Amino acid sequence: MNMKETVNYLKHVIETRRPHRVITGNPIMLMVGLDNPSFHHTLSTADLVVPDGAGVVWAARRLKQPVQERVAGFDLMHELLEEGERHQWSAYLLGASADIIQTAYEKLSKQYPGVRFVGYRDGYFTDRDDGEVVAGIREANPDLLFVARSTMNQEPWIEKYQSVLGVPVVMGVGGSFDVISGKLKRAPALFRKMGMEWFYRLLQEPTRFKRMLVLPRFALKVIKDGDKVLKHNKQT
Repeated sequence: MNMKETVNYLKHVIETRRPHRVITGNPIMLMVGLDNPSFHHTLSTADLVVPDGAGVVWAARRLKQPVQERVAGFDLMHELLEEGERHQWSAYLLGASADIIQTAYEKLSKQYPGVRFVGYRDGYFTDRDDGEVVAGIREANPDLLFVARSTMNQEPWIEKYQSVLGVPVVMGVGGSFDVISGKLKRAPALFRKMGMEWFYRLLQEPTRFKRMLVLPRFALKVIKDGDKVLKHNKQT
């Protein structure tokens, strides 16, 4: 689905109150899933995976199973909030540090006054706090829950508590609150168009260098294994 179709699909999800777990798929997640069976299960059982990363869009095109367009998680979140303005949806923000999540909450509340922002909490909690966190979200009863934690804490946590939370749309948004709060700048449109958003973020956060090393590994794997798949498909 393209962005418009994705938003319409999730609008229907909210109207019918069917809990949906949305993953914004990128190469780093996919590579973690190859090495970690538990995380692979988290990815493969999601209700919806959107092609967030430019690398995913490229890989799909190379494997001759192209997606309509990139559906970036940051943009999808804002599109859903814009739709929420028209329907008076409610939203809850979870993740990032205490100062960042508070600032993001305040900025989004001003940007989308028609959305009812019913709560927020930082992402620095342990397994022992999960019951309290889940109870707070259940009491707020939002239509949208945006979660921003580290990769290994974000998607598995959402999967674990999806049925208990009962929120129609739960979506991991990674570093989106950092950008919304102003801590980081989003890559300019030219970088995004060229599929170089990851590089712009690396310039702002050099400590992500080791994490970014997975990107060439992903590209090589797509080329190597993808060629095998395409050759097999031709033969069959």
